[in-house]
Amino acid sequence: MNKSSTSYRLFEMIPGVFAWVSISFPIWGSFLVPRLVAYFVIAFLIYWLYQSFKSAFLAVLGYFKIIAAKKTNWLEVFNQKTQPDWLNHDLINHCVIISSYKEPLEIIDMAVGSLAAQIDIDLKKIHVILGQEARAGQENNLRTIKYFQDKYASVFGSFTFTEHPSNLPGETVGKHSNEAFAAKFFKAHCFKKLKLNIDYLTLTSCDVDTIFHPKYFSALTYFFASSPQRYLRFWQSPIFWHHNINSVPAPIRIIGTMGNIIHIANIQEPDGLFFNYSCYSSSYKLIDSAGYWDLDMIPEDWHIFLQTFFASGGKTSITPIFLPTIVDAPGGKNYFDALKNRYKQCLRHAWGAIDIPYAISQAYHHREIPLLTRVLRVFKLIETHFIWSSNWFILTLGTSLPVLLNPKFFQTTIGFNLPRISNFILTLCLIPLFTLIILDWKLRPASQKKGFGNFLKNMLQWPFMPIATLTMSVLPGLHSHTRLLLGHHLEYQTTQKKSNVS
Repeated sequence: MNKSSTSYRLFEMIPGVFAWVSISFPIWGSFLVPRLVAYFVIAFLIYWLYQSFKSAFLAVLGYFKIIAAKKTNWLEVFNQKTQPDWLNHDLINHCVIISSYKEPLEIIDMAVGSLAAQIDIDLKKIHVILGQEARAGQENNLRTIKYFQDKYASVFGSFTFTEHPSNLPGETVGKHSNEAFAAKFFKAHCFKKLKLNIDYLTLTSCDVDTIFHPKYFSALTYFFASSPQRYLRFWQSPIFWHHNINSVPAPIRIIGTMGNIIHIANIQEPDGLFFNYSCYSSSYKLIDSAGYWDLDMIPEDWHIFLQTFFASGGKTSITPIFLPTIVDAPGGKNYFDALKNRYKQCLRHAWGAIDIPYAISQAYHHREIPLLTRVLRVFKLIETHFIWSSNWFILTLGTSLPVLLNPKFFQTTIGFNLPRISNFILTLCLIPLFTLIILDWKLRPASQKKGFGNFLKNMLQWPFMPIATLTMSVLPGLHSHTRLLLGHHLEYQTTQKKSNVS
């Protein structure tokens, strides 16, 4: 299906249409079909209750898996469990692409420094690619190259610097096109010189502010070598906004805390329908077989999974590695600048709804994949974006508007009981919420938990959760989906991470 076709355009409108219909339904439905509105709201509340408890249960399970993974000597496990059909760990190399555009050197060094701090692995097996943008300017890029060449001259197996040209035809600006250029360059110019074999090479995509766990690459070596389906796998660690969590505004902390723990739950989804996110690893061979990241798709993480999923006949899947990857929460020069940056970041993330028409189109053409498998993948995409931009309105306005706008409906049994049922279910949802808050606090680095005042600040913020979720998640999601509905496409903007807010 061509992206300029009418059908593709109609599929692009799905998340915006679903969002606005569900948001407005409690208003006009309260006059026309109030009983149906009540049943819709109750059904959504039950769904929300189920998802809340499921997330809390999986998060608790994930917490203990993280504790166990941190204690594991992955090289020792590899040696103990080696079987004849496994790869020799000495053969395996890891390529890491760090996409950069004008970030301060100390921010970029967060990712590079964490690679240099890896343990239980020979650092010569790690090959770093710093993908810069030509539009950042020659002076900026040369200064960056000199800094990292001087500091890490002989640390890694190789340290390659690429410069992605500006305004190439068919490309949009962003991490996707930068890392596609870097990965292709590395294969074309460095494989032979470094004597690398693509069959024994992993590829990790990350941002400049990524801090890998010191055991991440020894664990990745184990998982890559031990998996018979290594060329059809992504490996995903839980992503935590823990590096600067206490120096950003409370609304961002709230969103970060919820997102941190929910991500632990998501990578354990029993249906296996989760997607890789932000920082992830795979075999170089898998990314190469899919033609690398699409050059005109800004949300590259979920999209590269879909590319490989359909290219492999639906065989690609994701395996969790329970070693936390730490990143910066969005920051800014001041309080409101930080909020603006978080809004823009969420706007860009929600633009991932552009994957819906792509997935529908690919599902139609790849009929070798079982129908149920294709349907579930498309459903997961639509469900995620529908919930993203509409949940707040259904959970708040949907529970009260029918009886406020239609007093006669309040006199019916269902109308009278709707607020009571809603309040009861939402109160039950506080149990998993408290669980998420406690788990996030326990998983934070010790440096982020110092002081009673710090503890108090993090606990007293929670009454503001409805405002935080509305302004820092739901509204930017709705904004993004509405842009897509109206055909107003998005331009990529990097997110400022270093924060001056206390």
